[in-house]
Formats: sequence, C-alpha cells, structure tokens
Amino acid sequence: MNAVLRRAAINWLPAYAALYILFLYGPVLLLPLFSVNDSATPTLPFAGFTWKWYEQLWGNREMINAAWNSVRVGLAAAILSTVLGICGARAVTRYRFAGKRAMSGLIMAPLVLPEIIVAISLLLVLLAFGMSLSLVTVTLGHVLICLPYSMVVLMSGFEGFDRSLEEASADLGETAFGTFRRVTLPMVAPAILASLLVSFTISFDEFIVAFFLSGTDPTLPIYIWGQLRFASRLPAVLALGTIMLIGSFLLVTIAELLRRRAVARTKTDGGLFV
Repeated sequence: MNAVLRRAAINWLPAYAALYILFLYGPVLLLPLFSVNDSATPTLPFAGFTWKWYEQLWGNREMINAAWNSVRVGLAAAILSTVLGICGARAVTRYRFAGKRAMSGLIMAPLVLPEIIVAISLLLVLLAFGMSLSLVTVTLGHVLICLPYSMVVLMSGFEGFDRSLEEASADLGETAFGTFRRVTLPMVAPAILASLLVSFTISFDEFIVAFFLSGTDPTLPIYIWGQLRFASRLPAVLALGTIMLIGSFLLVTIAELLRRRAVARTKTDGGLFV
C-alpha cells in the first residue's frame, strides 16, 4: 500500500510542480501580452496588436536617463560585490578562523532581513555620516544587498577546488599573488562572471533600497514607480517591464550556466578534471 501511494505521489509530482510554477509566474507572463495590446487599459478581451507602446519608449528622455542611472549603479554594485565576494568566499572556503560562522551569518543576513528595515537603517547611518543622497548611496546599499548572492555563487566556485594546483604553483617558485592570478582566478572565472551577472541583475531591478537612498537622480525602478500614478502611461510601463523581464531572465540564465560550468570545472578525480 505504501509503495502504491509513493508511486502515485511520484507520478503527481511533475503536475504539482507545473501548477506551482504557473501560480507564481502566470501573472508575470501576462505582462508581455498586455504590452502589445492596442488599448490604454490592460483589460480583456484584447483590442488588437500593436508595437506603439515600445516605440514610445525610445523618445522618452527621462526614461533613458533613469535606465542609464540603473546601468551605472548596477555595474558599480556588481564589481564591488564581486571583489568583496571573492575575498569573502576564499576566506570561508579555505581557512579556519575564530568567528567564521558568525561572519558568514552576518554577510548572509540581508537575504532574510526585510529590505525596508535594511533601507531605513542605511538611510539613518548615511545621513549620520553627513552623506547626501545620490547614486553613490544607492550603490552602497545595493552592494550590501548583492554581496550575499555574490558569496553564494563564488563559494560554489571555490569549493571543490583542488588545492594541490596552488601547492604545485608555489613549489615551482610562484608567489602567492602570482598563484592566485595565474591558477586560482582562471579556475573560478566562470563563477566570477556569474557573480557579476547575478549582482547586476539584482541591482538593476532593486526598488526598496533605491527608493530610500536615491536623491534627484532616479533609477529605472523608481521611474516606473512614478509613472504608475498616471493611467495613460501604464501601457508604456508594461512594455518597459517586459523588456526588463526578458533581460533579467537572460542574465540569470547565463549566470546559472556559468555557475554550473564553474562547479563542473572545479570537480577533480585524481587530479584530472572531469
């Protein structure tokens, strides 16, 4: 009887997973459909097919400036998060030291803390230091948010790395920095690229921290939030959201492929890569 129930559960598991994914992402999948609807309101039935909402985006100077702000913040946050993540992931996976678990827990804390609490705390700290709100403060906030994701991706690249390769490099007379540059970095390069892509995607789409820390230069999510007050601009916002959705999906997919490549590359069998 137990075997029959177990077999039935296994047979129903793919259907349950499909329904679960449909429940989560079904509303998001409607976004591209409404973005090509020839109607000022996203309602059914569709009034017709049109690309005019996408065409309106190219002449929107305010939107382009906000997108450029998001790109600059995203690149800066991705680079800083990845550099800090490399140092942190290497320390966590290679060395034993007092407070290692506590340090790892503190780095990962933004994953479980409410973002609004993190944003308000950062706002109070930055204002206490006399910093004016700008894209710099947004970048600092995004680094804090992106660092845990960067650490997770990079730790998968450093774990399982054959340390005998570094020892062999040292035995041949290479310096510690030279070994890190010539041996370690090439081996974890896919993980580094994945970290950059994931961090950029998270920073580009992040709203709450940017809402509290941005000054007069809004990022793209802040711009979209402002446009939602005007019903006539909603179709263009749907078109912009569709572009962001597709771009985020592509970046995350590439990052995952690179992460898997890093994991496969660091697996060894008797010193031979498999």
